[in-house]
Amino acid sequence: MYLEIITPEKKLFAGEVKLVKVPGSKGSFEILNNHAPIISTLEKGSVRILNPEGIQSFFNIGGGVIEAKENKIILLAESVQE
Repeated sequence: MYLEIITPEKKLFAGEVKLVKVPGSKGSFEILNNHAPIISTLEKGSVRILNPEGIQSFFNIGGGVIEAKENKIILLAESVQE
């Protein structure tokens, strides 16, 4: 699966991932390979990424929107707390 995390200032992340866990408006959820198409708003919280080697990364976002379709995920974050 290919993931892009984009903020108004810059592209924060782009690359292959095995799993993405996001803070959805109705509760957190995970996206795995071959997930059904989805568009969701996101709340302030932590985004967890698992890369193909099994290494985790975390990004704290201030809300946003995510779209997943055909193993491509685009996450538009309003802001990121470093």
